[in-house]
Amino acid sequence: MKTFEDVIVEWHEHVALVEICRPPLNFFNVTLIEHLAETFETLDQKDHCRAIVLAARGKAFCAGADFSSSGGDLFKPESDNSAITLYRAAARLFHCRKPVVGAIQGAAIGGGLGLSLVPDFRIVCPETRFAANFVQLGIHPGFGISLALPRLIGQQQAQLMLLTGRRIKGEEALEYGLGDKLVPSDRVRDEAIALATEIARCAPLAVESTRATLRQGLAEELQARLEHEFAEQAWLAETADHREGLAAVRERRPGQFSRS
Repeated sequence: MKTFEDVIVEWHEHVALVEICRPPLNFFNVTLIEHLAETFETLDQKDHCRAIVLAARGKAFCAGADFSSSGGDLFKPESDNSAITLYRAAARLFHCRKPVVGAIQGAAIGGGLGLSLVPDFRIVCPETRFAANFVQLGIHPGFGISLALPRLIGQQQAQLMLLTGRRIKGEEALEYGLGDKLVPSDRVRDEAIALATEIARCAPLAVESTRATLRQGLAEELQARLEHEFAEQAWLAETADHREGLAAVRERRPGQFSRS
């Protein structure tokens, strides 16, 4: 299969360990998400692959988009680095037929939270951090989070995360249903592989069929939601509050918003 510098595949019997390799924070861009999508699509066609573990090397699982380098281009449709191009690649991940287990060893922030919602299960540790910090940036949530997060943890808990931007630690993530098992940080990857192996030992056609029923309509609905999310982001990106949110993050201070 095709190889990439920022996405590495390692086999554990019938389990494919897919690693994001942009340490330490694993910021994403269009290229990374497209590489992940292509890797998932290739694994989908391999009978030998019965389950996938999505992991990352470094301190964070994925700290989201690197606003220091992408700047305002992220929300311009004509940009090569536009979020809508990235989101369409992300939608391909949700079309994956194989079960996916996430090894979330550190922060999953913004779009990184969205990436962590691709797996069916998430193994977390006390150092894990989930946050949908979009409103703190003066922007609408993206990466399908406004659909996938409520579906996973319920409307009320999702509202709490999305309207405050607060960070959820590993223990709290377990209570929310955002994490499925809490283990020490040095056990996250092994436990994710163990769960994926347990799934892979079951009848693969039955597993894929059952999973497809449980996730019926999710990928298709997500594609429409991604278009809506980006439309909201595009106009909010032109506001003074978004510029202030970006400045506040860069300067590591609370935002001073003006509703403009």
